[in-house]
Amino acid sequence: MTSSKIAILVVAGLSLSACATTGATSSAVRGVDQVNAGLGSALQAPLEDLNLVRQEIPAVLNEAVAAPYSVSGMGRCAAIGAEIARLDEALGPDLDVTNAAEDVAVGDQAADAAADATLDAVRDTVTDFIPARSWVRRLTGAHRHSEQVKAAVRAGLQRRAFLKGIGQQKNCAPPAAPAGFNRR
Repeated sequence: MTSSKIAILVVAGLSLSACATTGATSSAVRGVDQVNAGLGSALQAPLEDLNLVRQEIPAVLNEAVAAPYSVSGMGRCAAIGAEIARLDEALGPDLDVTNAAEDVAVGDQAADAAADATLDAVRDTVTDFIPARSWVRRLTGAHRHSEQVKAAVRAGLQRRAFLKGIGQQKNCAPPAAPAGFNRR
């Protein structure tokens, strides 16, 4: 572990914990909660590199990989909306949905940034001990699985956009069409 990584961990951790104990602000507590929630994931990064732990691909994304432009069963607005809801659950909100991050206070944004930096430093530190990490990932199949996850996410995003276009063409209300769509 390099001294710069140790310094990042110490500074970020102390900043978050000091803020949480002195001012007990919601921003600091938010940052500490984010670090606590993400710590397990950051610490299991070497297990992912060794392909001992795998991120599961949701079924709706596997279906999108198999048939991203299928309209089978999508004849009604309710069916389109339900499929988009399944995709939203797997992918998170679409770009047309109001971004709640815009309404986040500056203190909360700073806490988010500190928590992200701390978790990145932990993840980088625990994966540094694997020699020739990129080769290990390729030999264990972890790299291939990571590429499959990325392809599934891309297919899910494409399917969601396609379905919203179909919903808009059918004059459906959101979420079966883009938010802000003015129905005729």
